[in-house]
Amino acid sequence: MFEKGEYVVYGSKGVCEITDISTINISGMNREKLYYFLRPVNDRDAKIFIPVDSDKIQMRRILTQEEAESLVDSIPRIGCLWIADEKQREYSYRQAVNGCDCRDWVRILKTLWKRNRERFAKGKKETAMDKKYFRIAEDNLYTELAVSLNIDQKQVKDYITHRMEQDGEKEAETVPV
Repeated sequence: MFEKGEYVVYGSKGVCEITDISTINISGMNREKLYYFLRPVNDRDAKIFIPVDSDKIQMRRILTQEEAESLVDSIPRIGCLWIADEKQREYSYRQAVNGCDCRDWVRILKTLWKRNRERFAKGKKETAMDKKYFRIAEDNLYTELAVSLNIDQKQVKDYITHRMEQDGEKEAETVPV
């Protein structure tokens, strides 16, 4: 069970703060059931109510600082999520985004960066689907790393690049995350 004040990753909503754990007084809702009251970090006006006892929700604690640093260090070794079929690709992106796994978000970002680079070289534009999933994966990854590392979200990309350069990795120059 999570605690009030804790940060969690909730599906495609990304990093959320648990603002309360209580019953809900809304008509049509079970007033005896406990709910997590979540507030997404990137949308302070939104409120999400999740049953505490639900086994259907994808929710986990955010990375610790050490786990976040380890994830950043492993980015060059994380592969792409390359799928040729358009419908299967979108399904895979959706699964990865909703699955709450940072490594899957990195896979999406690397895949779409590479895919868009190839499309631009052929004179084609980025697809709406690619743009959508790139934005979601980037927002979720950068928000979680920002909270875990206690840095501003706008500094995350520079942090990743700097960390890779410190480790002597050249991947930061060819595949920005």
